Amino acid sequence: MTRPRRARRILRAGLVTTAVIGGACAAWWQTPRAASAPRFETAEPQGQPVFRREDVRPSLENPSADGREFFFTRAIYSGAGRGGWGGSWATDYPKADRQFLSIIDRLVDLDAYEGENAIQLDDPELRRYPFLYALQVGYMNMTEPEARGLRDYLLAGGFLMIDDFWGSWDWENFEREIKRVLPEYPIVEVPLEHPIFNTVYDIDEIIQVPSLYRAQGGPTWQRDGITPHVRGIFDDDGRLIVIINWNTDIGDAWEWAEHPYYPLKYSTYAIEITVNTTIYAMSH
Repeated sequence: MTRPRRARRILRAGLVTTAVIGGACAAWWQTPRAASAPRFETAEPQGQPVFRREDVRPSLENPSADGREFFFTRAIYSGAGRGGWGGSWATDYPKADRQFLSIIDRLVDLDAYEGENAIQLDDPELRRYPFLYALQVGYMNMTEPEARGLRDYLLAGGFLMIDDFWGSWDWENFEREIKRVLPEYPIVEVPLEHPIFNTVYDIDEIIQVPSLYRAQGGPTWQRDGITPHVRGIFDDDGRLIVIINWNTDIGDAWEWAEHPYYPLKYSTYAIEITVNTTIYAMSH
């Protein structure tokens, strides 16, 4: 099979080693940062939170951010639940995002912005970022402008990665929400033969990735989410536009990849599937 052009630029393939994972993460945290984690202020017109960035990272107002090839962009959505700043969209934020960027910088020749990048779904600038990450979607409750913004983004060529939601209750809520966005497209299992499983790394098994505490013994699942799934939504041209990691917590493996008691089996899979997903999104 012919690899996408961008995938040919991979600097390294094969298994991710403990040294690469731990070294990359440690190097990031030891490097002085120009800006701290972003701060948000909230207002609640008609009961809906409004988030505004106040950090000093390069932005649309600062042209030094322009021209970057990749931003790891996290979706800000309305809803309940934990996570801070008004909802579960911010679970593991920003540490997981930063650590994944630190790792991908070691593995892929990609001109990536090295910091976090969170954006509201109804922000017209969302289309600047071809890769979008959302998690804890069992608590998602999008406004109409957010659902419309996400639909426009995906149909215009954007890509959405879903992660960290567990069991039948979470699934029912997410399915209801995503059907508001893409009612005409079915959700299907993504077969292991799909390029997203071999764009860079060859993945022949879907592994359930647990949280740090569950990884150290006992069951790896939460609630009734015993079996991990990789599901997806394809557009009319057969392009995968939404990848759905259900009954697994990919982001927790990025966040704790450097932890001495987090098993390499889980962090390796989490990084490999996300590198594959990133390259697929950027090359399709």
